[in-house]
Amino acid sequence: MSWVEDALTNRVITEQLPSATLETVWMTGLSSLFTVLLGLPLGLALVATSPGGLRPARAVNAALSVVVNVGRSFPFIILMIAILPLTRLLTGTTYGWRSAVVPLTLAAIPFFARLVETAVRDVSPGKVEAAQMVGASRLGIVGGVLVREALPALLGGVTVTVITLVGYSAMAGALGAGGLGALAVNHGYNRFQTDVMVVTVVVIIVLVQLLQMLGDLAVRLVDHR
Repeated sequence: MSWVEDALTNRVITEQLPSATLETVWMTGLSSLFTVLLGLPLGLALVATSPGGLRPARAVNAALSVVVNVGRSFPFIILMIAILPLTRLLTGTTYGWRSAVVPLTLAAIPFFARLVETAVRDVSPGKVEAAQMVGASRLGIVGGVLVREALPALLGGVTVTVITLVGYSAMAGALGAGGLGALAVNHGYNRFQTDVMVVTVVVIIVLVQLLQMLGDLAVRLVDHR
């Protein structure tokens, strides 16, 4: 009980933990939004341009695959350092949670695009053929058939991506991005405040659990199979 009392009276926890949690939520939320907005069309393009897709284009598909594979190959910390000029150009700074949104988004887009590609490929070809037989346009098939039928898997992919970004945001904190990662490193590790480290880890675990529960609920709501 004395350890708990010490933790509850630690000014770092009582004063900095709420703002650090909010910073993590903001950087994860915004990067997740941009990832879905950019990663979804990229994943759909991978499927559409593949052999047997709605608009096969071998060269385009190969180029997109290379871009996605290269993006997935970069360790996040190296990527974050490598694109510091781009981060400064887009956000005006390389410090704080806002600057972390850029590398978080760039790291997650190729990851999510592959999840989209996998989810859409599982849609029954018969449903696509049926839509083509009634004269549906390519865009109509993509939105009305592929995305709609793959929606449960797509939401599952979004959940996985958001949770992955929570972990990435903690790594970003070690390089000045703020959030729970910075709190754990600056106080829990560098200043040997074990209670700060433990409480920070607990908050991250709770955050991940909540995200997983919300994601599972969303999947159940749209899955009518």
